[in-house]
Amino acid sequence: MRKKILATLLSTAMVLGVLSGCAGTTTGTTASEAPAEAKEEAAADTATDAAASTSDFSGEDPQLEKEFHILSIWAEDNDNGVLINSICKSYQEVNPNFKYEYELVSSDDLRQKVATLVASNDLPDMFVYESGKPIVDLIEAGQVADIGAMLSEIGSTDYVTPSATSLLETLSGTDTIYDLPLGLNVEGFWYNKALFEEAGIEKAPETWDEFEEDLQKLSDAGIQPLSCGAADKWGATRLINAYTVRSLGADAMKNAAEGTTSYTDEGYVKAAAKIQEWANKGYFGEGVNTVDMNTAGSMLMTGKAAIFYNGSWFASNLNDTTANAAGEDGIGFFNIPVVDPSVSAADAYSMNCGNILCLSQAKTDEATKWFVKYFVEHLGDVAMETQGSIKGYTYSAQASDMSGYTQLVLDEIGKAQSAFTWYEATMGSELSDAAQNNVQMLLSGEMTPEDYMQSIQDAADMAAN
Repeated sequence: MRKKILATLLSTAMVLGVLSGCAGTTTGTTASEAPAEAKEEAAADTATDAAASTSDFSGEDPQLEKEFHILSIWAEDNDNGVLINSICKSYQEVNPNFKYEYELVSSDDLRQKVATLVASNDLPDMFVYESGKPIVDLIEAGQVADIGAMLSEIGSTDYVTPSATSLLETLSGTDTIYDLPLGLNVEGFWYNKALFEEAGIEKAPETWDEFEEDLQKLSDAGIQPLSCGAADKWGATRLINAYTVRSLGADAMKNAAEGTTSYTDEGYVKAAAKIQEWANKGYFGEGVNTVDMNTAGSMLMTGKAAIFYNGSWFASNLNDTTANAAGEDGIGFFNIPVVDPSVSAADAYSMNCGNILCLSQAKTDEATKWFVKYFVEHLGDVAMETQGSIKGYTYSAQASDMSGYTQLVLDEIGKAQSAFTWYEATMGSELSDAAQNNVQMLLSGEMTPEDYMQSIQDAADMAAN
């Protein structure tokens, strides 16, 4: 019997709690708030699409011809790239007239690449993008297809889990989804159990004070406390976000984005100062800015570092026995430790749906819909079978069929009673660029915490003018 991720794990109250935690980050215009002209245009487009639709999507695939262009940030043999290519290749067995081109772009260049394609009116059929503020801009420009309406038309709505759908709607501030999830994740700290034991640490920390004590114990034992993929930048800003939210609350970044607080206020600066302090103490080891996230994860699994911040998607790496030298029970997980439970509770988690997939509104046609139908109805099982990972789709695997790491992830998701988002979720592109492009100078000491946060505030001021 097919399961819906989280639907059987979380009560209705939990799901509402998660959405309440995310609601503070909502950006954009809801359907009810959209201008009348936009509503009329959208209605006309919907009517045109409906008139053009001739397929009975409950029947056999009509094997329509399609040249499908996909823009991705993952190589074909890495992470979600494996899943996307696996689905495409297996769909070609159903529809041999389906041809696809898989184009790779670095994650750092993704936003600029998409902006260029938008300007030339040449978005690919399917492309990886970022949820939150970035996708809102594309929605408001009419560049991306209404996937919620498409799933309803093709009869595949139930294959995307309600929790993933609600989270995507909340992040875009809409009452439908314009993107497909590539994860339903909690984030936190993965730790090497053997290194904790070697340093005399008996259990994972629950408070921030305990966390800092453990970092020092590891350092005193000659063990690198933290691995951080600062070469990819976002791994470092996630650490700033961790202390920001735990010390200021779930709405801290939303408040700064809306101008009710300033990015240069003391609490925000203190969070930036925290990771600079860790760098100065040597907690990240040598050359943190040259280490990417894949290498940082490998350092954890091979015992070269004790703690690594990442999302629950990292379970797919842990399930790879050729990469995880720590073994099937050698790595544990703990949520971001609490600074003040009255400000941010222990059962609040950083949650996201990972990078997401969008469809070009201009290039969506009948053949696209048949492919999307196959994609959403198979991705959950492919992800679970090949990686033991959860992507926001239904799957048929039973708990007894899952690895210990996959079950650990489900357990952590089940503990979440509210949620907050990542550092850049409420930032426009100018602010996000400032946060990520300058974080390496913060870690190296070339920029003070005050100057780092000022650079973000400066970007916000320029964007407002």
